[in-house]
Amino acid sequence: MPANVVVPEVGESIVDARVARWLKKEGDAVSVGEPLVELETDKIDLEVAAPQGGVLGRIAHGDGADVKVGEVLGVIEDGGAAAAPRAEAPPQSAPPPKPAPAGEPASPAAAARPDARPASVSDEKKRATPAARNAAQQKSVDLKQVAGSGEAGRVMKRDVEALAVPAAQGEAQAARPAPAPNRVEAPSGATAGDRTEERVRMSKRRATIARRLVEAQSTAAMLTTFNEVDMSAVMAIRERHKQPFKERYGVGLGLTSFFVKAAIGALRAFPRINAEIQGDEMVLKHYFDIGIAVGAAEGLVVPVLRDADRMSFAQIEQKVRAFAKAADDGTLSLADLKGGTFTITNGGVFGSLLSTPILNPPQVGILGLHAIKDRPMAVDGQVQIRPMMYMALTYDHRIVDGAEAVQFLVRVKQLVEDPGALLIE
Repeated sequence: MPANVVVPEVGESIVDARVARWLKKEGDAVSVGEPLVELETDKIDLEVAAPQGGVLGRIAHGDGADVKVGEVLGVIEDGGAAAAPRAEAPPQSAPPPKPAPAGEPASPAAAARPDARPASVSDEKKRATPAARNAAQQKSVDLKQVAGSGEAGRVMKRDVEALAVPAAQGEAQAARPAPAPNRVEAPSGATAGDRTEERVRMSKRRATIARRLVEAQSTAAMLTTFNEVDMSAVMAIRERHKQPFKERYGVGLGLTSFFVKAAIGALRAFPRINAEIQGDEMVLKHYFDIGIAVGAAEGLVVPVLRDADRMSFAQIEQKVRAFAKAADDGTLSLADLKGGTFTITNGGVFGSLLSTPILNPPQVGILGLHAIKDRPMAVDGQVQIRPMMYMALTYDHRIVDGAEAVQFLVRVKQLVEDPGALLIE
């Protein structure tokens, strides 16, 4: 009996998706639970599996199509009826297959169907994350040659990149080196100096990011205040404890945990920065779900540390490390991204010295961190070289007054410059 393949319900906030890539073609045999199609949403990428075994009889929406939750993507037909035409023997008048070249195994299936490939190495049957497929396409890596390190042997982005590095090193010795990754090549026939353009459709996530950023600027009264923080004490603690911390917990002692704890201490003192606006009411939240902005291939994502005030330094570092890995592999879940009461973003990892972060609605505050630079500072009447960082707090002036915002940032500064005070908080 035919079965429809439909766009699944992912979460309350996701109502549509885009077909990123069909993993099967019309007429292909499928097994129950086998991935059929990859979908992009504005938050996560996901695979839709076959609800029953049979043959993919019809694809209703091809690659690149926008679809709604519940909409039919394709139809799986009964295996016996739909597979019959594919099982027919080739006409008697067909010429005999040519012998396989030396060193290549003969394959009767390949002779009957020239475009066939051994099923054991078919990249359509090899599970890979969407991020891994994108990386493989960009770096010209054959997924058939990649050993997966993910769950159940799933190919991850890191696996593709690990294989691409030695391949790129080998190509560098060739007579004509390959073009650099992500370079836009001129169209065939173009001459030097041509003013070429390329039109690329935005992904669902990138389009949503663009829309939300514009909405944030048009609906919130955003203002940014700045301060600077002396990182000497934090860096000294990290230097003293980095080796035993890593040996005990398996992760390095980074900066994120210090700023998460300091932000929570400041949010306790200024609760309106941990709120949101609903109509003509302020919703003051007495819990601390801290979003951590993470760069990903398809755009910035903000996974959330739930009840971060109850987490230890080690738990924060472990969770942030897991978020970064999942973002890189394209395996973040909707639950990872849902909610959040306040956000921290660190442009310093990319070298940013100063910036004005944009709010992550419906939140009314976001803390921006930046690069640490040695600068001459006046300390007790003397000039000393200190590792300094600029901090920025963007806030919604509709419910957060300027004095509150300035004092919030001063409190973060105090807690970071005196990490012992974090124990009291």
